[in-house]
Amino acid sequence: MIAVLRIGHRIDRDKRVTTHVALVARAFGADKIFITTKDEKIKKNIQSVCSRFGGDFQVETGIDHKKIIKSWQGSIVHLTMYGMELDEAVDHLDTGRDLLIIVGAEKVPRYFYEVANLNVSVGNQPHSEVAALALFLDRYTKAAWQRKDFNGNIQIVPCVKGKTVLSKGKT
Repeated sequence: MIAVLRIGHRIDRDKRVTTHVALVARAFGADKIFITTKDEKIKKNIQSVCSRFGGDFQVETGIDHKKIIKSWQGSIVHLTMYGMELDEAVDHLDTGRDLLIIVGAEKVPRYFYEVANLNVSVGNQPHSEVAALALFLDRYTKAAWQRKDFNGNIQIVPCVKGKTVLSKGKT
C-alpha cells in the first residue's frame, strides 16, 4: 500500500495543484491519497477520473493528519528540498512495507520533518510538489506505473503522431 498525505491544502489557492498531486499519485502507483482539508470537489473530480480511466485509487478529505500518522504501520517519507538525496533514500526504503508519503502545500511545520522516518530531498532547488511526487514514485516503483493496467473505459495508446484513444462502453 502506497498512500500520499497532502497537508496544508488551501481550497481557494491550491485546488489545481492538489488535484494534480492526486492525479500523479494515482497514475504513478499510489493506492490512496489523504487530504487534510475537507474538499468534496477534488474527491469527486478524482473519482470521476477513476470511473473513466480505471483503477482502485481512493480519496479521503478532511482527515486528521495526526491520526493517520499515529496509526500508520509502515514507513513514512516526507518529500522536501531538505533531506537525504532521492536515489540514496529510495535505496534505504523497504518496498515490502506500506509507505506513507507526506507532500506539503504551504510551509511545512517542523512536526512533519520529525515524524518522518526519512526526509527525502527531491532536488535542492524550489520546484513543484507535483514534480517531486512524480520523481519519487517513479524511482520508488522502478517505473512500474508504465506497465500498470488500470482496466478503464478509456485507454490512451502511445503513438508517435496523432491520438489513439480506445473506449469500451459509456464514457
